[in-house]
Amino acid sequence: MRLDKFLSEMNLGTRSQVKKLIRQNMVTVNGIPAQNAEMKIDELTDRVCLRGNWLPYRRYAYYMLNKPEGVVSATRDNTSRTVISLLEGCGAKDIFPVGRLDKDTTGLLLLTNDGELAHRLLSPKKHVDKTYEVMLEHPLDREDIRRLESGVSIGGEGLTLPARVEVLKPGQIRLTIQEGRFHQVKRMMLAVGNGVRSLKRVSFGGLELDEGLAPGEYRELTEEEIRVLTAGAQPESEKPGDFCKKKIAAQDEENDTDETRNVTGY
Repeated sequence: MRLDKFLSEMNLGTRSQVKKLIRQNMVTVNGIPAQNAEMKIDELTDRVCLRGNWLPYRRYAYYMLNKPEGVVSATRDNTSRTVISLLEGCGAKDIFPVGRLDKDTTGLLLLTNDGELAHRLLSPKKHVDKTYEVMLEHPLDREDIRRLESGVSIGGEGLTLPARVEVLKPGQIRLTIQEGRFHQVKRMMLAVGNGVRSLKRVSFGGLELDEGLAPGEYRELTEEEIRVLTAGAQPESEKPGDFCKKKIAAQDEENDTDETRNVTGY
């Protein structure tokens, strides 16, 4: 790989900007000042430093955003502010939200430019966990919980896959699902005669929302968090969790609602 391409992919600026850094002797390769922007490097083995700081090669960027209300989960929108606008200072190129949260839904949203990982995380065949804290219009009773955990009808797509319900307090639950149907959580609550007052995603594919992030704030994922996400999207994760074993084989074909093709919100 050319040195200027490497530096640009590391989000250090445009080709012309990184060439200026090289001319100013701010870049070294294996301890030797780089002489020109066109020099070839091995991005996996050569040690490239900027101002003495090592730049380990990372092809993709991964960010966790605590999505606030009123922002659209899209790369562009004609009328509303998008989640991409909240990451304008990150320097990463071609990032996009992995899946969608409704405009009024808050919480964990992953943004990346790793299309392959995004596709695996969103595939309905992977059964990736998505957990939400849900404020309800009124408390659930035992029969409501039983129905949600067994699967409910929310339209013409067959029953939802079994969910997991944890009651935090009357009128507030933690709900874990493994699908991404349009407005799924809201429609599930309507199916048991309830309504959603507020909805916040707190976990996705094993990645937990950093509660230290204020609404609208973001940060890069740690290496460990990237490993967790990657592991959660591997083929072995096609085997659903214990709470979701029943009914799945019969429903998979009927519920093929790939989020990469549908506009999905919760």
